[in-house]
Amino acid sequence: MAASKLVTAASLTHCRPFTCAAAAASPYGSRLAPHPPDLIKWVKREGGFVHQAVKISHDATGFGLFASQPIPKGSQLIALPDHIPLKFASGGDGAAPSVLANLARHVPEELWAMKLGLKLLQERSQVGSFWWPYISNLPEAYSVPIFFPGEDIKNLQYAPLLHQVNKRCRFLLEFEQLVKHVLDGVETSSSDHPFGGQAVDASSLGWAMSAVSSRAFRLHGGGSHGGIDIPMMLPLIDMCNHSFNPNARIVQEQGGNDDMLINVVAETAIEEDDPLVINYGCLNNDLFLLDYGFVVPSNPYDCIELRFDGALLDAASTAAGVSSPSFSSPAPWQKEILSQLKLDGEAPVLKVTIGGQEPVEGRLLAAVRVMLTSDREMVEKHDLSTLMSLSSDSDAPLGTATEVAALRTVLALCVIALGHFPTQMMEDESLLKKGVSSATSELAIQFRIQKKALIVDVMRDLTKRVQLLSSKSKDMASPPQG
Repeated sequence: MAASKLVTAASLTHCRPFTCAAAAASPYGSRLAPHPPDLIKWVKREGGFVHQAVKISHDATGFGLFASQPIPKGSQLIALPDHIPLKFASGGDGAAPSVLANLARHVPEELWAMKLGLKLLQERSQVGSFWWPYISNLPEAYSVPIFFPGEDIKNLQYAPLLHQVNKRCRFLLEFEQLVKHVLDGVETSSSDHPFGGQAVDASSLGWAMSAVSSRAFRLHGGGSHGGIDIPMMLPLIDMCNHSFNPNARIVQEQGGNDDMLINVVAETAIEEDDPLVINYGCLNNDLFLLDYGFVVPSNPYDCIELRFDGALLDAASTAAGVSSPSFSSPAPWQKEILSQLKLDGEAPVLKVTIGGQEPVEGRLLAAVRVMLTSDREMVEKHDLSTLMSLSSDSDAPLGTATEVAALRTVLALCVIALGHFPTQMMEDESLLKKGVSSATSELAIQFRIQKKALIVDVMRDLTKRVQLLSSKSKDMASPPQG
């Protein structure tokens, strides 16, 4: 219900209505204005710099920046003076209008993109806005899950992401009502109305939040912002796409009057027709899809979230052939270590992960190792960092038998996690080969394939470790030949 409401366009008759198309209905590359102003010319006209070889072009995923000729390493690609970035407090007197500020106070910190999104909506509604040449070049629609049809949200098949999507949809629907309530007390013809007298619904709010989450950067705000890092939208710069192997990076320089100059510099030599790419951050695919609307294949930072639960671990350990596991009833000394790992005691952090930079999160690994041994003295010989480490194939800080049992328990957890997906990876791959009806359906399937592939990769890694430990144990037990 929430998702279907978000894709309903506002019915407005003003000169710049907040009509927002659904991601599935709007083609990649469609921009707000049919023929927007030339963004490069606008940046230059406003005192910015753009390298002569930087051009705007588009591919299958939309518009981006490309090199029209080779660019040497270290070249300045783009420079924006302080007045071009769009910030929440941007305005004639440097302060947010009171009604807008009042609305922004109701936005939770974790959804910070909505706060700047309100400023974006305000500028979008104003005829003659300084930022219109930039805003008119923004995408008409975003392929983020809050705009997915209900069936495609369900087809993500991954509970932690479904929770986040539902949370954002619920916030937008509730925030829509709050915005309407606040604006009911403001005359539509009044200069105090932040959106030029226009109504605002969950669809337009979702568009604004998605525009910011997919394009904004958190950078040093300069003297007018107390020197703190603040979110801001960077015209033209935000058309750089993502790569974990970027050929460009953002650099800030102090200008006059405490102003900041924001530069993009070539990290490597850039060949003709290469895209300009920067690193959006070491993010998992949940965040890439939620905030940016894409999935990174074989993402080295992707992971699976699990809840540390004694009953679940007992079941996994039993399935792995471990006799009499005691995860549900740890000894006092084991509980003490679990507390040190923030997995027990006051305010525990029970979310643990599989995959990412390590096959198993250190806290989960240490907990499983400790819970599968009764040798307290052996455990106390090691610090937490050693118990949390899986640095080599032959690491077994609590002995080979305990290590094999621990890794088999985690393997069983992986099997349980795979079992939570309604479809198998081969089925998903077959669906993609046959072709699906929409871009959002394709994204949902790609997302769940990557999660399942991640689990399979971890299982292969752990299986190799178990086999190596088992073979070494057999070699040690074999009598010498002679």
